[in-house]
Amino acid sequence: MTSKIEYEGSLRTIATHLQSGTTIETDAPVDNQGKGERFSPTDLVATALGSCMLTIMGIKARDMDIDLKGVTIEVQKNMKTDPRRIGSVDLVFHFPQNIQLDEKQKTILRNAALTCPVAKSLHPDLEQNVAFSW
Repeated sequence: MTSKIEYEGSLRTIATHLQSGTTIETDAPVDNQGKGERFSPTDLVATALGSCMLTIMGIKARDMDIDLKGVTIEVQKNMKTDPRRIGSVDLVFHFPQNIQLDEKQKTILRNAALTCPVAKSLHPDLEQNVAFSW
């Protein structure tokens, strides 16, 4: 088992990662009757996409002796209605100036990100708009 989730009431859950004991709290967003005081479940999906992309890039970068420390991603989740769902996720990667990459390295890292397990697990109707600011 990966995790255990408990409903706390007031549209809040607490998920516990069983191997480490770490927790994540979620709230329903304000536009869906919630408090918006924590990540919403759909925020976590969008954030998981970015985190997975950066993790897989990190694995490839490590294999090429490249340190990606300091790379950030801006994540924007865009909702649709009828039915309510994530319509698209916009991700913009920002690389610090101290990380110098040639075109081959950029291509390898870009492909690693775009083929991460979360990206490949999401429904094809969910648009993944990814930009790299090298």
